[in-house]
Amino acid sequence: MVRILVIHGPNLNLLGTREPEVYGSTTLSEIDAMLSELAGELGVEVESFQSNHEGAIIDAIHDARGRFDGILLNPGAYTHYSLAIRDAVAAVGLPVVEVHLSNIYQREPFRHRSVIAPVAAGTIAGFGTESYRLGLRALAHLLQGDRAQRRN
Repeated sequence: MVRILVIHGPNLNLLGTREPEVYGSTTLSEIDAMLSELAGELGVEVESFQSNHEGAIIDAIHDARGRFDGILLNPGAYTHYSLAIRDAVAAVGLPVVEVHLSNIYQREPFRHRSVIAPVAAGTIAGFGTESYRLGLRALAHLLQGDRAQRRN
């Protein structure tokens, strides 16, 4: 079975109460439950991880190699400046889909640049919790297609 690691970056543990006008009122545990339900429908397995610490996120990305087939990543504010997370994504060689609840391109100018996007399979932003669903669907499709090609 395809295994996907979901990584939630800094401050996402505060979802539901943190700036609901920007990030909505859904909690992180509700997002994780939604992703688990969708994973079942898609025939994939998901495991979620959240950290406010850059090094812990890098360790999770490194540890994913050999255990997971892909990563669904919301790097939070690290999106815009963490070359270390970008390099970890590039180094592990796993497909990564970057997701954001808000449309980072409609926000403050410093949020318009993602250092993760150039090493990600794709980026989905601006659809609230649906960004996670769309990202999981895209990553599952990519990974299941890769598996089918390898069997042929």
